[in-house]
Amino acid sequence: MFYKTLSDLAYGFGVALDPHNLVWALVGVMLGNLVGVLPGLGPLTAIAMLLPLTYMMHAVPAIMMLSGIFYGAIYGGAIGAILLNLPVHPAHAVTCQDGFPLTRQGKGGVALGIAMIGGFIAASVGIVVMILFSPLLVQIAFRFGPAEIFAIMLMGLLAGSTMSGGSALKGVAMTLVGVLFGVIGTDVNTGDMRFTFGLLELQNGADLVAIAMGLFGVAEFLRNINHASFAGVASRVRLRDMLPTKKDLRQSAFPIMRGTAVGALFGALPGTGPTITTFVAYALEKRISKNPERFGHGALEGVASPEASTHSKTQIDFIPTLLLGIPGDPVMALILGAFIIQGINPGPQLITEHRDLFWGLIASFWVGNILLMLLNVPLIGIWVKLLQVPYRYLVPSALFFIAVGVFSEQNALFEVAEVVVFGLIGWVLVSFDFPLTPILLGFVLGPMVEENFRRALILSRGSMATFVERPISRAFIVVSALLILLQVVAFVRRARQARRAGR
Repeated sequence: MFYKTLSDLAYGFGVALDPHNLVWALVGVMLGNLVGVLPGLGPLTAIAMLLPLTYMMHAVPAIMMLSGIFYGAIYGGAIGAILLNLPVHPAHAVTCQDGFPLTRQGKGGVALGIAMIGGFIAASVGIVVMILFSPLLVQIAFRFGPAEIFAIMLMGLLAGSTMSGGSALKGVAMTLVGVLFGVIGTDVNTGDMRFTFGLLELQNGADLVAIAMGLFGVAEFLRNINHASFAGVASRVRLRDMLPTKKDLRQSAFPIMRGTAVGALFGALPGTGPTITTFVAYALEKRISKNPERFGHGALEGVASPEASTHSKTQIDFIPTLLLGIPGDPVMALILGAFIIQGINPGPQLITEHRDLFWGLIASFWVGNILLMLLNVPLIGIWVKLLQVPYRYLVPSALFFIAVGVFSEQNALFEVAEVVVFGLIGWVLVSFDFPLTPILLGFVLGPMVEENFRRALILSRGSMATFVERPISRAFIVVSALLILLQVVAFVRRARQARRAGR
């Protein structure tokens, strides 16, 4: 079996390194890296624009190109999050928490280096998991029904309350605000429109990209609108400053490993995107840290773990898409559409019926990630030079790209208005020291929690016992209860310490 796998992988490298396929893979990762850096332009927009091109292409180079855009944008997205506090891809919203404070401290280059190294390691592990454990992960995925997905999403929501740098109560409040934003739109079961205030544009809900750009991009610009220059304009970053020291690598090694493991776990679950994974990885890292108060103020672990989880999840995310036909997020749904355009039905038979596509695609992941490393090492200096752009030039340029990117997603000005509204909301909340990251978590997880909760009750004919009768669901419910208990214990402990200090 092992030799058969090596033989298949060698065949895949032969397909991936074919000059024609290699050129399209290079085009994909370069485009992905570019749209990942530009504020407002994400992989979803780029793939949607290039999808018609695949009609005239062979299946193998077409899928390689689109996949390269996806994971290439993940590399580029970290740059905007760390240097400009702009989560071009929503999954990088957590990276802003500590990446941007590191930039303010003059350590933006180191944060980028750690993100790149951790991303490559995690992507490599994700590829190995795809090769060795695809059949097992497919079986695990089949065991997750509505009750199990509800339980794990609930755990994610509860973990989100621990991510705020200040009051845990404020974190919970912002998570609930995100959940309320998430229920806007058409009810999945009844078809009724909820909280749309008569606006037809909201029938499909608020736009995720608009919320992320508004809360983390526009709000940050408004907060610093009176600054004459960018925060890092006075800092000069040399090439050796971009290379992490041994201390940085030691500090990031275990967070990278844990983030990779979280991404691998979530990669097998259909219907979950990389955004959820980064929140869970960050929450886990903060929970086990000896100094959790560092998070949100420039903790290198707060960059290493979420970025590793994103890359690991992104690679393994192809498993439910390729072998089950279940996309993990809208980007994977577009890639699934490219398969259908080529007349290929994803499923367990894909490995045998389209051997060149399956193994060629897996091999191209490694080739593409190596190309991205080679591209980003010399380009990091250029991205760091963004710190020297005067704020009065940077703000209009970034806002322009945000507006163009959000407009191009639906070709409607309403999404641009959403960015403005959520930017104002974010500015007000930041002014009162409310954390913004839990809002995005609640927005992403809230509808999934509600939908799977209702599905589980429908299947169990209204019995709440279904959530504790199923072993996997019961395990996640127990973990959720422990999270609540830990919060209560921490609150009681802080109250006792405060009383003792007041005596």
